[in-house]
Amino acid sequence: MPKVHYPSINQSVEYEPGESTLLDISIENKIPHLHECGGNGNCTTCRVRILDGHQHLSRKTLKEQKAASLRKWDPSIRLACQCYPSGEVSLQRLIWSSAEVNKLQLEAVPEGEAEERAIAILFCDMRNYTTLAGEQSTYDTAFMLNRFYTILGEPILMNNGIIYQYVGDEIIGIFGTSGGGRQKNCLDAVRAALGIQHAVNRLNETEFRDFGTSIQVGVGLHFGRAFIGHLGHPQHRQFTVVGDPVNVASRIQGLTRETETGILLSETVYKSLDEGLLSIRHVHNRHLKGKEASFLLYEIEGFTETDIHLELQSSLDYILKNEDGFAARFYDHVFAAAPQVRALFPRDMTAQGRMITHMLSGIIFSLSRPENLKNGLRKLGKNHEKYGVRPEYYPVVLECLLNAVREEMGGQYTERVGYAWRQGLSMIIGEMKNWQAGETEAEKHRLTNA
Repeated sequence: MPKVHYPSINQSVEYEPGESTLLDISIENKIPHLHECGGNGNCTTCRVRILDGHQHLSRKTLKEQKAASLRKWDPSIRLACQCYPSGEVSLQRLIWSSAEVNKLQLEAVPEGEAEERAIAILFCDMRNYTTLAGEQSTYDTAFMLNRFYTILGEPILMNNGIIYQYVGDEIIGIFGTSGGGRQKNCLDAVRAALGIQHAVNRLNETEFRDFGTSIQVGVGLHFGRAFIGHLGHPQHRQFTVVGDPVNVASRIQGLTRETETGILLSETVYKSLDEGLLSIRHVHNRHLKGKEASFLLYEIEGFTETDIHLELQSSLDYILKNEDGFAARFYDHVFAAAPQVRALFPRDMTAQGRMITHMLSGIIFSLSRPENLKNGLRKLGKNHEKYGVRPEYYPVVLECLLNAVREEMGGQYTERVGYAWRQGLSMIIGEMKNWQAGETEAEKHRLTNA
C-alpha cells in the first residue's frame, strides 16, 4: 500500500487509496492535525505543504481554489481536508498549534495599501520592569520577559486577536482585523484583558516565585476605526495599524499607573457590551494628552456572572503543562468506570493521550470562532461513532474529564472553574452527539446551491 510521509516527525503511515483525505489519514493514525472547521473546507488550518508526490493528489476543489487565490498560496500548499491521495506523498503540516491559527487573519489584510476597519486595541504594560531588571541577572531577565510575553500573549490569541507588537516591556493586541461586529471585537478584547490578569497571577504564584519577585501590569482598551494594511518598501512590507484609536488606547494604558488600576476601558468599549455584563469598581473622568475633551474610563473587576470562555481559557494552561499526565488520569478514570471501552484503544496510549489534549486545546482556542466550532464538533462526533463510541459513553466521558481536570488543577480548582468545565464539556458533547443534524444541514445547503 502507498504511504503518506511526515518528515518533520520522522513518521510514515500506510493508507488505502479511495475515500480518505490527507486530513483523514492523519487523524486515523493519531497524528495531531489542526482542522478547526472539522475538515469542511471552511477554514485553512489543516493546510499542508506538499514536499513530494504532487502528481498523486486530486485536483483542487472550488473551496480550495478560492482559499488559494484569496491568500496567494504557492502551488505546493494544499488544504488537507480537500486532498485525496492515490500514491506516495510527503508533506509538512504548516499550522502546528492552536496559537498559530490567529496569525492566519493577517493573510486577509490588504497588501500595499491601508483599509479602514473597526478594531479593538489592547495595550498591556509591565509596571515594574526597571526594578526587576536591576535585581536579576541579564539571563534571568531575558527568561522572565520571554515567559511574560508568552503567557500574556495566549489570552490575546485565544480570543481571536493578533499580537501586533512587542515594545520593550509592552505587548499590543488587535481584535477585528478580519472583520467581526463591534460587540464581539470588544468582548474578545475584554476577555483577553481579564485573561492576562489571570495569567499574571499564575505566573507570580509559580515560576516567578523562585526568583523572589512578582510583576504587575496595566491594561488599556479602546475601540475605533483605524487603517490597517501591509505597508512599507515593496521588498519589506510589514503589518501596520495607523490611526488615533491606537494612540488613545496607549494613553489609557498609561493612566492605569496614575489611577492605580489593573484594567481601564474607554467608554466606546464599555458601551459596546451588554449592560450589566461587567462588574465596575470605579469610573474615572480623565483628560488624555493631546485631547481637549475628557474621557470616561471604566475600571473593571471582571464579569458579573461566570464567563465560561474565560474560565476554560484561564485553566487550560494547567492541563497543557502536563499533557501526558492529564491524559493518563483521564483514561484511568474511563477504564475504571467502563472497562469494556478499553477494547476501543488497541494502539499506543501515549499517542492517544496527546490526541485528546490536542483536541481539547483546539476546541477551547476555537470558542472565539463559533461559526467553525460547531461544524468541527459535529465532524468529531461522526468520527467517534465510526470508531465505536456509543451515545451512552458520553456521560461517562464527561465525568471522567471533570475528575481529571479537578485532580490536575489541585488547589486552583474552584466552584466557578468546575461550573465552566461542566457547561463547556456538555456543550461540546451535545454538538458531537448531534452530528446527524450537521449532515442534514450540509445536504440542504448542497441542494440549495446545486
